Amino acid sequence: MLRQWQRRRLRDPAYAEMYREHPDELVSLDCETTSLNPADAELLSIGAVKLRGNRILASEALYLLVRPEQAPQADNVRIHGLRPIDVSQGLAAQDAVRRLLDFIGGRPLLGYYLEYDLAVLNRYVRPWLGVPLPQRRIEISGRYYDYKLRQNPDAHIDLRLASICQDLDMPAPPRHDALNDAINAAMLYLALKQRGYG
Repeated sequence: MLRQWQRRRLRDPAYAEMYREHPDELVSLDCETTSLNPADAELLSIGAVKLRGNRILASEALYLLVRPEQAPQADNVRIHGLRPIDVSQGLAAQDAVRRLLDFIGGRPLLGYYLEYDLAVLNRYVRPWLGVPLPQRRIEISGRYYDYKLRQNPDAHIDLRLASICQDLDMPAPPRHDALNDAINAAMLYLALKQRGYG
């Protein structure tokens, strides 16, 4: 019912496709931003990759650098490695978000702490389209939590990315970067799916 109401409020009918879920593909998504506060964080980069069945379609990946209004600070640069000079020639945020929405279409979204990325993206999407992103969401940390809870209901469950990778016998993620993080989330999704949590 909420989706129907939102669809009626959609300001640009060209994006009605967001409400038609793709039958066999997902998009793994990650964003790098200027802060960890979604209320004021600006986009620095967006990484996304499609999954079909049990395959990550690396040839159909999207990586966009985004030019923020305020240059990234030194402590922020240490996290993701994106210097002011790196993002100075990036896309305007609205252009990057348009390209991302064209890439996603109606595919469900997955990610590691995806709620944060969507909160930042929706700050750009809502004023433009009148609605937030409507795609179905798959949270990797939640799937992993359910997987571990079933194994041992009384255990402490470590949801740090490095710990999840180690526990699922996945390679350590490479340097923090939006596309690598999106691919890593896709790999974790497939590893959990193989264990019955897909």
